[in-house]
Amino acid sequence: MDAEVFETTVPLRWSDQDLNRHVNHARIITLLEEARIPWLFTPGLPTESLGHGAVMTDMSVQYRGQVMHAPGPVTVRMWVTELRAAYFRSSYELRNADTPQDRPAEVTCQCTIAAFDLETQRPRRLPKPARDYLRTFLHQEADEG
Repeated sequence: MDAEVFETTVPLRWSDQDLNRHVNHARIITLLEEARIPWLFTPGLPTESLGHGAVMTDMSVQYRGQVMHAPGPVTVRMWVTELRAAYFRSSYELRNADTPQDRPAEVTCQCTIAAFDLETQRPRRLPKPARDYLRTFLHQEADEG
């Protein structure tokens, strides 16, 4: 079975742009965060518990082109590249609305999210249903702890 890719659109706001009509770096991070919500934190999903305790432990953003402010939304695609007992690593592509799929995305990102117990302030294991859900988006083989 082929791994899935979660795809969503996120609207751009006037305040997302800088003086040159580029979308500001801090706003890019916010757009990626907003795209992540329907993928991982929607009530009823097996990963819903991450909304009650998860931390971003690493994030790397690469710019391949300019993200210009436009009236339409940007498209964000997300998938898992590593899945472990207490964390997973994911990749993102953010595209302007008019960027063809056969061209590189303007922004790529990799991040690591760890399940976290807020009471003890320590990492916790991802529940099996969450790991099973994330596994459907896994795009490379990885050892699971």
